[in-house]
Amino acid sequence: MTTAAIIGCGDISTVHFAAIATMDDVQLVAVCDTDPARLKAAAAAHDVPGYAAYLEMLNEVRPDVVHICTPHHLHASVAADCLERGVNVIVEKPLAHTLAEGKRLIEVAERSPAKIAVCFQNRYNATSQAMRKMLDDGGLGQVIGASATVMWHRNGDYYRSRPWRGTWAGGGGGLMMNQAIHTVDLLQWLVGDVAKVEGRASTRSLSGVIEVEDTAEFVAEHVGGARSVFYATLANAVNAPVTLDIVTEKATLSLRGDLTITYADGTVEVVRERVAESGGRAYWGVSHELLITDFYARLGEPGPFWINPAEAGKSLAIIKDIYAQSYPDMPGRVA
Repeated sequence: MTTAAIIGCGDISTVHFAAIATMDDVQLVAVCDTDPARLKAAAAAHDVPGYAAYLEMLNEVRPDVVHICTPHHLHASVAADCLERGVNVIVEKPLAHTLAEGKRLIEVAERSPAKIAVCFQNRYNATSQAMRKMLDDGGLGQVIGASATVMWHRNGDYYRSRPWRGTWAGGGGGLMMNQAIHTVDLLQWLVGDVAKVEGRASTRSLSGVIEVEDTAEFVAEHVGGARSVFYATLANAVNAPVTLDIVTEKATLSLRGDLTITYADGTVEVVRERVAESGGRAYWGVSHELLITDFYARLGEPGPFWINPAEAGKSLAIIKDIYAQSYPDMPGRVA
């Protein structure tokens, strides 16, 4: 039996609790949160001990796997403490709230015998997997370019309910770090590593509410020659579907929930996305459970998990590069 614990019992922990419950060979043995009310509720709901201090939990319970669902600024330090004790880790995105913390976690992960996964669960979506397979097979020819949008809505209440979200110190950024990072990750994973990016982040609708950005755009040059364009905002009236289009020599791949492949000869193919069955919010995607169960299944395999800190550091570097261009007089935002 593999034992598991969850650190951080806020919103996103819902999908982690649900995923653990689906695995007969995994047992939840502890929860941890600094908020007394959340901790009490989680411990009672799952009938496990609750801890306010995660190091105390690690020392007393010694779980095999820890799920880190804390605010961003705690991701890297908590994950590093777990790895240094030989405890396997599943950590929510982003990898870290600063480049320095991200680099440190990458180095710790490379030294540790334990495994770590970063939750870019949209890579497990049926549509994402289909795109990656088609691009890898080579039948579509060279990738010419790509575009993506994240047109969502957040209001002041969203930030007031969790004040860390709207700050550089707590979140490491705004829209790009908390919402759009999943799409940034898919762009670089599908189209190729980013060699150069030029962009702009700004606050258009939530000035006075948050100190971070709610809107951003960029143009990226990818290794191999493709170019992608990206636009994201939280000023939209609704949470519209994420869009992702990849143009190749022989087809166009268009993601709008489902994936539509339009071939040069006029043939059209559609790949349907799975429907989320958990109690999670729709914009979290449908594949948290797949990533988590895959991680547990691979614990006995040699080598790192495929979505590891070095891999997750790519999207963090892109976003921090855009911050550096947008806020040149405030280097602390991209440290």
